Amino acid sequence: MRYFAYILYIFLIPFTMGAQVGIGTTNPHPSSIIDMTSTEGGLLTPRMNTLDRVGISSPAKGLLVFDTDLDQFYYFDGTVWTPIGANDKRNNYKLVKDISDLADELVAGGGSRYLMNANYLYEINGIITFDFPIEMNSSYIEGVDVSEDVLYNNSGSTLFIGTTGGSMRNLTINANGNQIFNITGSGASNIICNSMIYLGASSIGSISGMNVVYFNVSQYVGNTTGLSMSNISTAFMQNVFWTASNTGTFLTLTGSITNFQAANGRIVVDSGETGVNVSGNPTIVNSAAISAISFIGAGDRVNGYTSGSYTGFNFTNAWNVRCQGIPEETDNEAAGNFYNTNTLSTGFTQSITNGTAQEIQGNGTFAADKLFRFNATGGNRLTYTGVDARNFQVSASVSLRVTNADTNFYAVVLAKNGVLVTESNAVVYIANDAQIQNVSINSVVSLVSGDFIELYVQRLTGSGTDTLVVFSENLSIK
Repeated sequence: MRYFAYILYIFLIPFTMGAQVGIGTTNPHPSSIIDMTSTEGGLLTPRMNTLDRVGISSPAKGLLVFDTDLDQFYYFDGTVWTPIGANDKRNNYKLVKDISDLADELVAGGGSRYLMNANYLYEINGIITFDFPIEMNSSYIEGVDVSEDVLYNNSGSTLFIGTTGGSMRNLTINANGNQIFNITGSGASNIICNSMIYLGASSIGSISGMNVVYFNVSQYVGNTTGLSMSNISTAFMQNVFWTASNTGTFLTLTGSITNFQAANGRIVVDSGETGVNVSGNPTIVNSAAISAISFIGAGDRVNGYTSGSYTGFNFTNAWNVRCQGIPEETDNEAAGNFYNTNTLSTGFTQSITNGTAQEIQGNGTFAADKLFRFNATGGNRLTYTGVDARNFQVSASVSLRVTNADTNFYAVVLAKNGVLVTESNAVVYIANDAQIQNVSINSVVSLVSGDFIELYVQRLTGSGTDTLVVFSENLSIK
């Protein structure tokens, strides 16, 4: 009987092994061959060094081991050994969770700086404390959460140095009382920054010699002073927030800048502080614009150009400025006025000897004021210095008397570049020598940069020599 039971047991073993096997559970999942359950241990695969792994003879497709040299699970895909998760990683990528992850970059920088790999993407995870400066070297440095992913400067010096640019986004730069940028390029590199917070810097720093400088969505908190830029091909700043917690000057521009544009945001300037400083008279090669930025505070919102600007304004005619809190400066605001300064009761005189139109100037003296994108280049002349062609409304008035011209007709008319604007003619009849005529002109004139406007008089009838006495003369254009 015992022999029969033993034989029966032997035959039953293969059928039991063919069902699901549970380890740590009496109810293995129906879809599993083996179901392991534990709260105290895990599954330990074979562990071996790289030499042993690659030395496995005829490995089966799907064979799994842990490589102790590389600290990585590997499986055999039927052709080669492949690390698990390798297909999920992008090329030229490094996840930075600790400064030790940048050990190779520190070696590349000679132990005194982190020389990033060109065209590499560095993903910052958490607060990374830098004990040496960074040279971006055309790399990409990004976080996911701008408030949690932080570059902390513990180097005691400027954080970003060198001659190359790079790209950053979704990061907080905690300067820890140090400068952030000191980069001087050769004109070929770009600095691109998106969604950044700049915190606690002695200075945002200096950027010069760049092809493109792009700052988009930038918040500045607790910085001693701001950013200086010089010799930039294209500079663009959008959604700028320079808060009341900052001091010093937000932005200083010098040197040659081909194109500049700043749009949207707020700049808070308290007493003793400056918003934008262009007193170094930067040269704008093509154009520059500031728009939709609100300037607030009792400080110097703009420290303007010392040459090439206009009284009461800050910038040259290469700029278009349209912001709350500072004067609007566009070609649409171009205006000017000139007037005669002789004594009103005596005026000045001018001889009229023929029927040719001539400038009303004689021996009079003139002054000009409220000039914006106009220059007073002669006693009776305003020259447009704006960039864009546009139509102007011109208003002029003259109080005059003509002697020796009884029964003659005279015309007062505008002239553009010395050519009469005939549609602006205002005609008067001279009844006698004592008659004073008050003549007004209102006309629209099209001007391009360099065109000038003057006020002319023309005798329409009669002959001989007349004497024109002008008691007052003024012209306004806008």
